Amino acid sequence: MTPSMLRQLWSLVENTQANILLSFDDSTLIDWLLTQLNKQKSLNHQESDLFSTYIRTRITLIRELAQQRA
Repeated sequence: MTPSMLRQLWSLVENTQANILLSFDDSTLIDWLLTQLNKQKSLNHQESDLFSTYIRTRITLIRELAQQRA
């Protein structure tokens, strides 16, 4: 995963309304974020798997950031 791809993910998290991020359960949030990333840049299977694992390990941080903005 490149630094550019990581910036893309965190930019998406930052620019998404907090209530959207907080409304999903973990699995749905991961799928939603992957779908949004895939719309921005077509991800191959390996990239999708890497993002999925990365998001899963950062899900608590993503929710905490969203709660701070809510």
